[in-house]
Amino acid sequence: METVHGVLIALAERYSFADVAALVAQRADPELSTREIAQVQQLCVFGQRLLDLDAEDFGEDHVPADLRTRALACRMPQAPGEADRGALASLRPAYALLLEVIAARWERREMTGVVAAVHIVSEYAPLLVWEQVLGHAGDPARLPPDVRGEHSLWGEDTRECPQTKAEKSAAARSLKVAHEPPSGWRAYLDRLHSITSHAFGVCAAACPRPCSVLLRHNRAEIELLGNGCKLAATLTDSGLVRLRHAAPVGHGFGVPSRDEVLTAWERGRPALARHAPAVAEPDGYPLPGFTALISALAGTPIHPSTLLADTARELALALK
Repeated sequence: METVHGVLIALAERYSFADVAALVAQRADPELSTREIAQVQQLCVFGQRLLDLDAEDFGEDHVPADLRTRALACRMPQAPGEADRGALASLRPAYALLLEVIAARWERREMTGVVAAVHIVSEYAPLLVWEQVLGHAGDPARLPPDVRGEHSLWGEDTRECPQTKAEKSAAARSLKVAHEPPSGWRAYLDRLHSITSHAFGVCAAACPRPCSVLLRHNRAEIELLGNGCKLAATLTDSGLVRLRHAAPVGHGFGVPSRDEVLTAWERGRPALARHAPAVAEPDGYPLPGFTALISALAGTPIHPSTLLADTARELALALK
């Protein structure tokens, strides 16, 4: 690491994409050609978007096709008619990326990023559960036949449904938004899709008089949905997720330490393990048992992706 070149490689390996981009823009490494600098900067932009979970722009980057394809699987389509449904087809690639980003942020000691990513995990957890039954992750373009019909209260403003007013409103919008222009579609995804996710959680785990949204499924599926959404609700109510809602986080008054994050996780872990016993087992992850939690929600093993690592490796090769 005696040379600037060595520093750039080390920064790439630590996922310091913004720093590498800034340094090469200043011609810190004179051995790089103009073409090589452009390639490096494209990879840096892409890598930073992955680290920031800025998924809406994944498809705009000029990076190797394999990286781009894998990133697109984590992206929400930005128009209702897009052929590639990304995270609306399945949330599993996005959750694998979330696991990788949480681990990367942990190693970089960026606890605000850790807590923010955990919050995203909790927001869409009910849809990750329902994906097993729906065959998609709550895609509004495919959703109406899954929730409409006789004896359904989905999106209805009635006291018979225990969803909150906001959840009922989001549920009703989910049935219409696929026919709206891209601006309305994006507004729904930005503000309401996570609330629709919570609405699904209420249907499966907190409704005393279920309507046909739940009862159209067989007994095994209803049990699967109930157990999974109770697990999701326990995560949402955990101290770890509440760290995101605490005023100091993101308001300039302080950031939780590693120890505080780990303590919050360990306090909530026994309650989670009652729904998913594997959460109590060590798995080598920075938040022990967290990969088991995601796998339990998904109903299939989910492991951290290697998308960040592979991007950093491609960046190191470009720098060499």
